[in-house]
Amino acid sequence: MGFADGHLIPLVDAGLGNSAYLVDLGDGRALAVDASRDLRTLRAAAGRRGLTVAFAADTHLHADFLSGAVQLAHDDGATVLASAAGHRAFEHTALADGDERDLGGLTLRALATPGHTDEHMSFLLLDGTRELGVFTGGSLIVGSAARTDLLGADRAEELARAQYRSLRRLAELPDATAVWPTHGAGSFCSAPPGAERTTTIAAQKQANALLAAPDEDTFVRELLGSLGSYPAYFARLGEINRRGPAVLDFEPALPALTADQVRNLLGQGARAVDVRPVADFAAGHIPGALSIPLREAFATWLGWLLPDDTPLVLVTGPGQDLAEITWQALKIGYERLAGHLEGGMAAWTAGGGAQERIELVTADRIAGRPVLDIRQAAEHIAGHIPDAVHIELGDLAARSDEAPQRAVVACGHGERAMTAASLLARAGHRDLAVLHGGPADWAKATHRPLEEGA
Repeated sequence: MGFADGHLIPLVDAGLGNSAYLVDLGDGRALAVDASRDLRTLRAAAGRRGLTVAFAADTHLHADFLSGAVQLAHDDGATVLASAAGHRAFEHTALADGDERDLGGLTLRALATPGHTDEHMSFLLLDGTRELGVFTGGSLIVGSAARTDLLGADRAEELARAQYRSLRRLAELPDATAVWPTHGAGSFCSAPPGAERTTTIAAQKQANALLAAPDEDTFVRELLGSLGSYPAYFARLGEINRRGPAVLDFEPALPALTADQVRNLLGQGARAVDVRPVADFAAGHIPGALSIPLREAFATWLGWLLPDDTPLVLVTGPGQDLAEITWQALKIGYERLAGHLEGGMAAWTAGGGAQERIELVTADRIAGRPVLDIRQAAEHIAGHIPDAVHIELGDLAARSDEAPQRAVVACGHGERAMTAASLLARAGHRDLAVLHGGPADWAKATHRPLEEGA
């Protein structure tokens, strides 16, 4: 069996828009690249093949998730491979540009590709002298390059110029070389929409507009002009990954809490996070609770909207996966999980707990009420309900006084809108409603066009 027949196993985290990779080295050992602290999918893939992870490579100090490399070193004895320029404070093999590591038949060559971060490194996988593929992390990605403003707006242009040089270096690889990026569609590290998560050098030469930029200044202007907002927690994780995330030597669990225990915790400053579906939250929830429906994007909004040092009480519905909640929180460094309300809202109300409601409305019932669009700027510009006030969800807590009263809150489908409505309710807004659906549903129901532009 040749390498192309399945030795590379992509492990996609659709919620964060990222891919990790597991490489079967053919001798019972494996290489893991950009593995997350949530190793469940990687463990399952390795287990199906009877693999032990011998090497764990990180392309950069990740801002959007905690690395699983330290855990793999602890559990499997994996050798951690990373850039020497990252000055990581835990045991690892520090690599400089051009350094190679024998993987037992295959070779991994380090290529310094700064831009997304200062110490960013791509890893070229070789079979003898043949370039099989390159793990590009947040350098060359499908259709673009990752953002360069994570170290501060004052360094964004400098790093964009470094990114320009890095992409051109990667473009010099043979056309047939596979490109295996970490960041993909859905990543706030800046990737365009699209289904493809891997590509080739040849395909990117033909289709990547940034590679087609005629000069460095044009590249920088186009890259910086494409950057939107990103979650607040990105500012914290790079340093944690440099120090090394804490090893988990136990199976994380979410303890069961009584209604009285929840009430006491909330009185001491804990926050209630309600992960039930939108309709369930609308029908009745703990006053002040933040709605973040459990789905692939749960970690993103948890990390964007709540501090990591506040104890969290989870309100769940029947059948919701407590392990999924726990791991989504842990992979972005949220470890103060006090537990979940045993028995859900039924137990809360049975114990005398008050509840609040938020109305869900269809598109034909919002006439005469102000609309608050809380989607990302690019989504709003592409098409919104006419006269809608626009405040991104990530900015809403700080700008709640700018939101219209009696607003109908809208997003693409309803999940983010309910999160926004719960933030506004906590800030004192009343008579709120959430649009069931999104602007496209409004256009269909009213037979009116959406408005484009800012």
